[in-house]
Amino acid sequence: MPLVAVDINLDSPQLFDITEQMKMKAQELRNKEHKKKEVEEKKLERQREKERIRASKDLTEAKRILESNEKQRYLALKKKEKEEEKRAREKIVKKLEHDKVERRSRLGLPPESPSVKPSTHLLQEKTTSLPLKSVTNAEQMRECLRSLKRNHQNDGARVRRAFETLLIYVGNIAKNPDEEKFRKIRLTNPLFQDRVGNLRGGMEFLELCGFERTEGDEFLYLPDDKVNMELLNTAGSELKSAMTNPFFGLLSV
Repeated sequence: MPLVAVDINLDSPQLFDITEQMKMKAQELRNKEHKKKEVEEKKLERQREKERIRASKDLTEAKRILESNEKQRYLALKKKEKEEEKRAREKIVKKLEHDKVERRSRLGLPPESPSVKPSTHLLQEKTTSLPLKSVTNAEQMRECLRSLKRNHQNDGARVRRAFETLLIYVGNIAKNPDEEKFRKIRLTNPLFQDRVGNLRGGMEFLELCGFERTEGDEFLYLPDDKVNMELLNTAGSELKSAMTNPFFGLLSV
């Protein structure tokens, strides 16, 4: 079979053209992938922003509910105080009427006409001795803890440690009311001073629990005959609430 000569051009640009097209195609794919990632990142960022907005709204709503509850408790307390004051005034009026009837009877005078009212000046003089506020132990303790947290709001760790220490004191007495060592606190104890004594409101809270200063203000002491389990349970509940409620002490009424 005879050989046939074939002219092959090794410098043909075809191979170069294919390689260049592949590079362009690869770059195009990379550009598309980059744009796709940008779109996805923007989408994720919008989603995260929506979640942040929703979380902020939830937090605002939770704060609003807490403020509303605090306000309702305050209004209920004020209403109760007004009712107590009203009952006290009515009781005084009745007592004045009764005393006047007795005086007229002793003097042999006829009963006074119902249209005559008791002396306003005398009524005011009597009512000035009445307390205008009747705050429960729980409310006093709550306000004491609020004050402690507000006075040291820049040191949350120290406030929490104070609450925890007070809870330990209260819990030890509630569990072991007959143990005097749990009912006697040396005021000069450095640990006590660091955790409770140096914080405004700390010792006041213990005094609300029944502790008294004794022996030249060297000790805080709770006499065994003044151990009130109901009061200690109330103190424990208020301390736990102060430790678990993130808005405790931040809302004012």
